[in-house]
Amino acid sequence: MTHSTTRRTVLATGVATLAAGCGGNQSGSAPGTEKLAGTGEIPVGGGKVFKEQKVVVTQPAKGDFKAFSAICTHMGCTVDKVANGTIDCPCHGSRFEITDGSVAHGPATKPLPPRTITVKGNSIHLA
Repeated sequence: MTHSTTRRTVLATGVATLAAGCGGNQSGSAPGTEKLAGTGEIPVGGGKVFKEQKVVVTQPAKGDFKAFSAICTHMGCTVDKVANGTIDCPCHGSRFEITDGSVAHGPATKPLPPRTITVKGNSIHLA
């Protein structure tokens, strides 16, 4: 029984150490280093949806980059495009402002939650 307890303790400690070493970032890169795009890939007055990361990045004004969750607050669909100043959900037609994620057109009633990004030179990174 002591052998089993010792083995469990070692396994649990090893898993905790691995998780701490990875920082919880599933991309395998250090926090703040997962590159999403180059700044030139995000049009002024528009944006781009990153489905895998579930984030949408917008550039409401030149050099002003914003990021929001790409999950619609209405029914949980993933938004699919940025057009005409809004982030658009294909499921029920909700649209969100590119400036602050607020609802521009329902049925959604809650804004898209903000996400943290950093701009390093000409690269946009998910923090």
